Order: sequence, then C-alpha cells, then structure tokens
Amino acid sequence: MRSIVTRDAEIEFAQTTDAASPGEAASRVEYHELGGFAYALKGALDKLLAAVAILFLAIPLAAIIIAIKVTSPGPAFIKQERVGRFGRPFQFYKFRSMRADAEMVRDELEDDNDHDIDVPLIFKMRHDPRVTKVGSFLRRTSLDELPNLFNVLRGEMSIVGPRPPLPREVAHYTAYHMQRLSTTPGMTGLWQIRGRSEIPFDEMVEIDLEYIRNWSLVLDAKIIVKTPIAVLGGKGAW
Repeated sequence: MRSIVTRDAEIEFAQTTDAASPGEAASRVEYHELGGFAYALKGALDKLLAAVAILFLAIPLAAIIIAIKVTSPGPAFIKQERVGRFGRPFQFYKFRSMRADAEMVRDELEDDNDHDIDVPLIFKMRHDPRVTKVGSFLRRTSLDELPNLFNVLRGEMSIVGPRPPLPREVAHYTAYHMQRLSTTPGMTGLWQIRGRSEIPFDEMVEIDLEYIRNWSLVLDAKIIVKTPIAVLGGKGAW
C-alpha cells in the first residue's frame, strides 16, 4: 500500500484492476501497476535520451538563457514544486516565460482563467499579460519545457507521461483524478498531441488514464514521433 497526504486527506494507492469512478472521494485510489522489465527499460531509455538531448541541445539552451536574461529582469530558470508518481513532490525546472513577479499577481487574474472554467483546477489564460515576448515564443514552441530534461535525468519525470500537476491542483483531486498520479509524469503525452490546453480537465484525466491502461514502449515511441508535429501545429499552446 502506498499513501500520500494532501491538504485535506490522506490518499492511499492500492493496486487493483478496478478503476475509481469520477465522483469518488479522494481517500483510496485503485490503480493499474506499471512495472516489470519493460517499465524499468523505459526509465533507462528516458535517462539515456535526456542525456543525449542535453548534449545535442547545449548551444540552443545557452541561446535561450541569454535571450531571457537580455530581454527581461529575473532568472532564466524557474523552479516549481510539482507532484510526481504516487504524490511524491519534486522541484520542476523550466525556462522562465513570464515576468519575475508572475506568481505574486496570479490571484488578481483568477477570474480570467480560460481553461475549463467550470472545473477550475488548472489556471491558464490565452492572453496572459504576465508572459514576456521571448516567453510567448518559448511557450508557442514548447521550448520553455526543455529544462524538464534535467528532471528526467534525476528520475523525477519521464519523456512520455501525464504532465505533473501543482500541489494546489492535487488538493482538489477526487480519487478518480488521483489515478493519473500512478505513473511517472512526462514531458509529452497523449494530452499534448491531442490539443493541450484546448482540452477540458476531466477529458485530460480520461486521456491520461487511457495512456496508463494501454502503456507500452511502442505507444511511447508513437507519442514521441507525433510530438514535433503537435508542437509545430501550435494547437493549445497558450
């Protein structure tokens, strides 16, 4: 039995073949165990691919750091606490795409949330005034997420998997939503190649659970191949 503690409750993860229902209270989460040789191989391949990508992208990464520092005050990287597999918190790295005081003014913009306003678990704005000019380009091309490669190297993330949520989002999850935490979060996934921010929250959870139930190395490879096409298409990149 695995357990985590959120703001409101202790959540237990119990391996089973049955899935929680959408409205079930978040006190016990039944999930599909992902493990065995294939899943261990996925972790090893993740770290290998991340290391190769960091070396190959060293010059573009340096150029992005310079562009951020030259065009707006503040650090080139930001660190956020995110929730990983089985609710384990970790420090999530990405390039800063907003002005340095973005989190301090977030509450003032809460009413302008454009992402699934009927289920406000994710805060997203199509035209967020906090985003810098360089940040807008980085977000549109998903280049702001390249520092996630260091999270992959540390074993906190995978190349493919559900995106890692913020603790304040997880605090409002039901047991049904919690099932998406039963695998290692990823840089890309089914949600990313199907529309990203255009997809409502509950549909995003369904897509994540579809990935978990049908996971294979072949499925990961297909998602990786489709990711550049989705990024170039720009759908949901806001």
